[in-house]
Amino acid sequence: MSPQSHPRRPEPDTPRDLVGIGIGPFNLSLAALAHPLADLDAVFYEQRPAFHWHPGLLIDGSRLQVPFLADLVTLADPTSPWSFLAYLRTRDRLFPFYFAERFHIQRAEYDAYCRWVSENLPALRFGHQVDAVRFNPERGLLEVDFNQPGPEGQPPTPTRTHTRNIVLGIGTEPHIPEPLRPLVDTPAAPVIHAADYLAHRDTLLTAGHITVVGSGQSGAEIFLDLLRHRPAGHEALHWIGRTDAFAPMEYSKLGLEHFTPDYTRYFHSLAEPVRDRLTASQWQLHKGIDADTLAAIHDELYRRTLHGGWPDTVLTPGVRVRTAGRIATTRVELHLEHLHQNTRSRLTTDAVVLATGYRERPLDRLLAGLDPYLRRDSQQRPRIDDRYRLVMDPVVTGSGCHVHVQNAERHTHGVGAPDLGLAAWRSATILNAVTGKETYPLPTRTAFTTFGLRRQEPRIPRARRPEELTPLMDVN
Repeated sequence: MSPQSHPRRPEPDTPRDLVGIGIGPFNLSLAALAHPLADLDAVFYEQRPAFHWHPGLLIDGSRLQVPFLADLVTLADPTSPWSFLAYLRTRDRLFPFYFAERFHIQRAEYDAYCRWVSENLPALRFGHQVDAVRFNPERGLLEVDFNQPGPEGQPPTPTRTHTRNIVLGIGTEPHIPEPLRPLVDTPAAPVIHAADYLAHRDTLLTAGHITVVGSGQSGAEIFLDLLRHRPAGHEALHWIGRTDAFAPMEYSKLGLEHFTPDYTRYFHSLAEPVRDRLTASQWQLHKGIDADTLAAIHDELYRRTLHGGWPDTVLTPGVRVRTAGRIATTRVELHLEHLHQNTRSRLTTDAVVLATGYRERPLDRLLAGLDPYLRRDSQQRPRIDDRYRLVMDPVVTGSGCHVHVQNAERHTHGVGAPDLGLAAWRSATILNAVTGKETYPLPTRTAFTTFGLRRQEPRIPRARRPEELTPLMDVN
């Protein structure tokens, strides 16, 4: 029986101010910044039983590609009790962190920090699966249908709540290229996505030959980890990717200004075709490889040449997988094409790790009840305004109802959409829109670069100016 066929138990009749759907880092940031707002009735639902952030990629030593200041709250409210430094203080680790002099923390530490926040915020509801969202024109409110866990051994209870604002933070999902989908999740030779790497690493290391597909950061980290755990001279590793090179990520200081609110506003103001062209051309801003990881790979390969010979590894960029299949159920055959040589070949391997990235989870199923009200662009993607709200029919917005999105707006807001460094700023922008006031004062300028001949002024209240001290006068 479908969830819609069960009667829904209503929550208290007073509508909520905000309902968050999904609890990843971005909605966790929103929940942390919403926590001190006593007048805001907010709740967040997540179908998973607890918070976990890319557990399959928490490889020993792997680090965030953003500084620790890009935590859940600091860039909007440095005084928040939910900052990374506040987390360290609760663990008596401030001095060790101070002496470690690490601006970029390990991924495992970021995951532990987020779990600490998630375990202490009272507005979070794990184990609650949202089934549908719709607009109730009679009440002028948004309805959210979800299942909340029943008593032990009992089925979930279908429940409904009403709200004026929804924030979708359902995140991304692993992307598996079409030619390889039939080979995943079969009992034969392992073909796994990088998201599940650590769960399968022991099995992978027993394979005679391993192929890593994908030339981004995850592919590099996995190749390096496998390389370090394979004996010298018997590595049997192959690393391929579609990009023209195993290229470093753009990490210059002015290059990083593409991840500022200034650039986000500029990008949002551009015409749709221009935005689409830019997004395709900016891959090295977010899909390249950290320079330290590239250096570590080269150092490890070089170390294995010290006694003569070359490591048994092949690193080939500019290659795509055309088709794939199994040989006698125990091996995988990849049919490859070099994108510049126009040559083709076959690669037989015992295991494949797909470091092929993530894609935004489709919103259509969840928002099916709102589809008649949604406004779409020429490619049928939802239109999203500068305050991260889905553009909808005035019947909905005129009643004061809005649906906001987090990390589902790259087509309208640019490469910064999935970047952790913009999490707190975007959350503060959403909360300012929801509360209708400058709950969190935001900067009016964030970059030295002026992106365009006309400067894009933010549509937010100007931040409050600090008090000016009266100069002391000399008294003779």
